[in-house]
Amino acid sequence: MNKQLPAKDDIRRTYEEYRPIFKALLAGLENKLKECLRLISMPTFKTRVKKFDSYYRKLLRLNPVSFEQKLVALTDMIGIRVICPFLEDIGTVEKQIIENFKVLEIEKKGAEQTFKEFGYESVHILIEIPEYLIPSKESGIVLPEGLVCEIQIRTILQDAWAEVEHELVYKSEFSPFDLPLRRKLASMNASLTIADIIFQEIRDYQNKLNKELDNRRFSFYEKADELSNELLPKHEISKQKKFDTISSPSPYVHGTIDDMILEAIQSHNAGNLQKAVEIYTLIIMSKPEPNAIVLSVIYKHRGMAYFAMSNYDAALSDFKNSTKYDAKNFRSYYYIGIVYSVKGEHERALNAFDESLEVNEYQSHVYYRKALAYYALSDYSNSLNNLDKAERLGLNNLDCQRLHEDLIKKMDMHM
Repeated sequence: MNKQLPAKDDIRRTYEEYRPIFKALLAGLENKLKECLRLISMPTFKTRVKKFDSYYRKLLRLNPVSFEQKLVALTDMIGIRVICPFLEDIGTVEKQIIENFKVLEIEKKGAEQTFKEFGYESVHILIEIPEYLIPSKESGIVLPEGLVCEIQIRTILQDAWAEVEHELVYKSEFSPFDLPLRRKLASMNASLTIADIIFQEIRDYQNKLNKELDNRRFSFYEKADELSNELLPKHEISKQKKFDTISSPSPYVHGTIDDMILEAIQSHNAGNLQKAVEIYTLIIMSKPEPNAIVLSVIYKHRGMAYFAMSNYDAALSDFKNSTKYDAKNFRSYYYIGIVYSVKGEHERALNAFDESLEVNEYQSHVYYRKALAYYALSDYSNSLNNLDKAERLGLNNLDCQRLHEDLIKKMDMHM
């Protein structure tokens, strides 16, 4: 049966009437996505209403059963592209979309391709337009029946490949039959895919390293707190839960300084402090490049291991060497101050804390340490002043509250 196709100009006119409505729907959907997506690195969003000429060509190609409604809805008329930095983000975004929208269809483009083929990869999700975005009956606006939004999820590199492929192949209606040219395109696609995998491997490695660093730093501060609290009237000290130690180094990096650092930190966290010191010493003896910054970091790490071994002189020497190689390493100045406080040299501790604050003045814990040092020197006014600074920067734990109470009592006694 022949169907009566409306005049192209009539379809165009109707389509353009809907364009502002489609843009408003996309704005609402994009805001909802930004609210519900929770990632460490926030993705980039691109929205688009399909251009009329593309819509019309696809309309003719699909040959709809009926043209009775005002405008025939296609599944990709309105779309949002979510562009993520890393491969792992794609699954996270997909899961969060499923949790926050009514999903009609999920298609993983490129998943069926063999290693011999080239083409872009992408996750395409069709979602129903949420009820709260649909215009009211009073507005007189009736959305096309079956209108959906297509959400595409890609990495930055997948998106780059898709954009270039669209220009070279799809948009120009060019199909590469020449074998060398096909190989070049396949090679480029493979290179971008490998780059995505490598970026993800580095991200995995950094995540493992950061968790180990958090664990090690927690242990360092815990010991420093226990020693510092000996200065104060006896209180019951609450213990916090430690982080879990990761069982093994990353499988992606072998025989590198990064791998040695991770192994040393894991040894430290497992209580094998001598092994940690030996690994750090090997790195220092290898004179890594770039020399200064790397050595500053390694001396700081080894100093923390010595501190855990209660070898405070060795720890102090390493922290000083750390600042020698990087004068902006504010944490090493802070650690110098902590060691001086433990050794009872509070004037020197205050000087080190001030040097740390000169580099970074927004360190609440350094002000707290200064408050403890002044407390030990019976300078209660300066102690309270620094404690107030720590609290203004957001540090207001139980130890701060107890120190504050003790300072008020001391100052009342001296009035």
